[in-house]
Amino acid sequence: MGLGTAASRTTNPLLLGLIVAVAGYVVAVRRTDAPWARSYGAFLRLGLVVLAIRLLFALFFGSPIPSTRVLFTLPEVPLPDWAQGVRIGGRVTAEGLVFALYEGLRLATLLVCVGAANALASPARLLKSLPGALYEAGVAVVVAMTFAPHLVADVQRLRAARRLRGRPDRGVKALLQVGLPVLEGALERSVALAAAMDARGYGRTAQVPPAVRRTTAALTLGGLLGVCCGTYGLLAAQGAAYGLPLLLAGLAAALGGLWLGGRRSVRSRYRPDRWGVRAWLVSGSGVAVAALMIWAASYAPESLNPPAVPLTAPDLPLWPAAGVLLGLLPAFVAPAVPYEDQEVTQ
Repeated sequence: MGLGTAASRTTNPLLLGLIVAVAGYVVAVRRTDAPWARSYGAFLRLGLVVLAIRLLFALFFGSPIPSTRVLFTLPEVPLPDWAQGVRIGGRVTAEGLVFALYEGLRLATLLVCVGAANALASPARLLKSLPGALYEAGVAVVVAMTFAPHLVADVQRLRAARRLRGRPDRGVKALLQVGLPVLEGALERSVALAAAMDARGYGRTAQVPPAVRRTTAALTLGGLLGVCCGTYGLLAAQGAAYGLPLLLAGLAAALGGLWLGGRRSVRSRYRPDRWGVRAWLVSGSGVAVAALMIWAASYAPESLNPPAVPLTAPDLPLWPAAGVLLGLLPAFVAPAVPYEDQEVTQ
């Protein structure tokens, strides 16, 4: 989240490339062999697709910025009068393509940061860290997150088995022959999971007064709404003034609601996940990167957002670049994945 906030504050391609490099290095060093750890490559390819689509839109539909350097001219499709301001084809300018490149690269970097979080965060450890009020929802989310990776792993395992037996693993026929064992395995895993959850008392709650339930719902929903609005304020270009206070107020209300809601949960914790010094360093590095980039956006906006008109080569600002490098800290101080978590994922 800290790297994504930093990426949302700049369109400088050098800084955005540095953020992608930092996230990629941390993922390469700290990810495990779990199924969800393979999602980073998919998000990276998705970012490249988004960047290509943004450039294609600028190529065929033009750009709203004023420009003078015409690269080439495409055949233009005539449109009716009610579509004034919209064109298909026509002049393709260097300024418009550069502007689209900057904007598309920022969105692609945000996707890469989200992919890094998905590749590094263990759903099992996240479930252990959830408060009691979100236990049922957390179990459902974890099951949904782990279903697709296990499905992909089953397909890869069955295709490898077919190759070892000398059978084709590509084509429609091979896909149909692989699909039935995959669905059968998914059904068996679902039945076993349902039996295990029922044996562990999933869904059983304690009785609390109605006033406590209503207060819990109001605090939780209002707090989560404040967190969403505050996060949007931090990610938006002009919302830093109200984003942080709203985020803190929403967090306080949400934590109060979750504390009250935890009284309904009758489950016990076995070996809870400890939040130690290393965890503080990891989260603090992301907060530091976001804070330094927000501060740099206020005193040096030109270096963080190089103009497309007139065309100028972007410079690498020293202090924002040094702040982004703080994101490398988790590659060295992040706590190792517990052995039992590795056994569960395998």
